[in-house]
Amino acid sequence: VGDKVMVLARSGLWQEVVNVPASQTFLMPEGMSFEEAAALLVNYITAYMILFDFGNLRPNQSVLIHMAAGGVGTAAIQLCKTVENVTIFGTASASKHESLKESGVAHPIDYRTMDYAEEVRKISPKGVDIVLDPLGGADTSKAFNLLKPMGKLITYGVANLLTGQKKNLMAMAKTWWNQFSITALQLLHHNKAVCGYHLGYMDEEFELVGGVVAKLVNLYSQGKIKPKIDSVWPFDQVADAMRQMQEKKNVGKVILVPEAPKEEAKKEEN
Repeated sequence: VGDKVMVLARSGLWQEVVNVPASQTFLMPEGMSFEEAAALLVNYITAYMILFDFGNLRPNQSVLIHMAAGGVGTAAIQLCKTVENVTIFGTASASKHESLKESGVAHPIDYRTMDYAEEVRKISPKGVDIVLDPLGGADTSKAFNLLKPMGKLITYGVANLLTGQKKNLMAMAKTWWNQFSITALQLLHHNKAVCGYHLGYMDEEFELVGGVVAKLVNLYSQGKIKPKIDSVWPFDQVADAMRQMQEKKNVGKVILVPEAPKEEAKKEEN
């Protein structure tokens, strides 16, 4: 009672009062704000397990991070920086490139105006060691083809399905049709790995996830990682918060809180 905790749950957190099993709570480290705590678990657990458990990231390797300015993207960049001499390629709209360079992305690529695969090959003709794929569809095939021998592709989302504020059946059909497929036999000849990751299906893996959280809390306490908060929105502005993401304006995490931060509330009163 009275402990400040971070919470993991698959859904149902956009409300003022929530019940979760104690095993899905983790003590917040000293000095961490609630906003940082809300931004830490899902993004950093995902980025950590993709890069280190599946990706086996080591010094002198190269990584392609899609949606590099988003929640998982910013977490992945910070985690890459904890390993010596890792070269980071990151796709994002041009307005976010300066911010990405400051955070450690050596090669920001504007996916809207350039073929990111071509741009990667110009700099690294052999490709990259790890590709983080939250896109799905035809982009997964491009990712596989960009891997060096012994490279790893980790797919963890299908953002290509999301093209706006409403479901787009054409986008869904196109993504489904273009979805990457390969057999175990075909993989033999490529010397590459394909992995799939979904934190939502780790519900019962308390020890595994708890071990990752302990490492992340340690990295936070050392100052090696720090959740990047794009903006904080009260519940009654949830539509604006969603629009911030849909219009791809955010750099870092968009946070929802039950009510407006006290400072803003005071300003409004004055």
